[in-house]
Amino acid sequence: MPPAPRPTVLAAALLLLATTTGCSLLAAPTTGTPGGPAPVPPKQVVLAAAQMLDDTGSARIDVVQEGPGGRRTASGSLVWGASDEAALTVTDELGSGRLTVKDGALDLVYQGGAAKHAERSTAESVDPGAGPDPEGFAGGWTTALITGPGGRAYAVAQSVKLGSLGGEQLAGVTAAHYQGSAPVAELFGKDEELSPQRRAATLDWYRQHGVTAIGYDVWVGPGMQLLRLRETVRGSAGTTVTTTDVSAPGAADATPAAGG
Repeated sequence: MPPAPRPTVLAAALLLLATTTGCSLLAAPTTGTPGGPAPVPPKQVVLAAAQMLDDTGSARIDVVQEGPGGRRTASGSLVWGASDEAALTVTDELGSGRLTVKDGALDLVYQGGAAKHAERSTAESVDPGAGPDPEGFAGGWTTALITGPGGRAYAVAQSVKLGSLGGEQLAGVTAAHYQGSAPVAELFGKDEELSPQRRAATLDWYRQHGVTAIGYDVWVGPGMQLLRLRETVRGSAGTTVTTTDVSAPGAADATPAAGG
């Protein structure tokens, strides 16, 4: 699980962003406008957005994954901080189900089917495409669903050199769109959050699937709102794109139900 953003790391970014009020500055091309303020570097924008979301302690996510294996979806609420919780409705190759997280334990129950149980450290084992090793890697779908989007955006900002694609209309606002990619070996080879066994399994999975690099897109809206994350994986079997839309939950959604 990516580390949560740290205030000491983000202090400079937040200070720089404190004087920016419109999204046009964030979305400006990297060349800037003669005589105007320089655009904020993408890394600092994404780090600040990650911190803003992390500080809220909860979010609603809507996730769509499309690739050679078909289409998967998930939607629901995440809570992080003192205790991580989740309540998500999912659809995948096995049908529709309910994924919940409570006190570090995962339960995935399909309609009319048997339940799958795992701990956070073995979350990948509930993926329909998982192998027999509970500590193996199955592509990251389940891990992404139970990891706070702020933590994921923080990891992307720290590991990927992002460039600006300008402003786009998203969720009714003008959002700054950033894009970049990084070699798999750099993304996971030195990840101290992974055990040696899990790191080896992850790198081996990407190697077997012919994936050498992973692409990322990040959209940030006014007020440093992290609106969307996208991961693009191109390999020998084709291209898989996973898009996560993020929105703050309402009061009624702030704490997911513990049951399915």
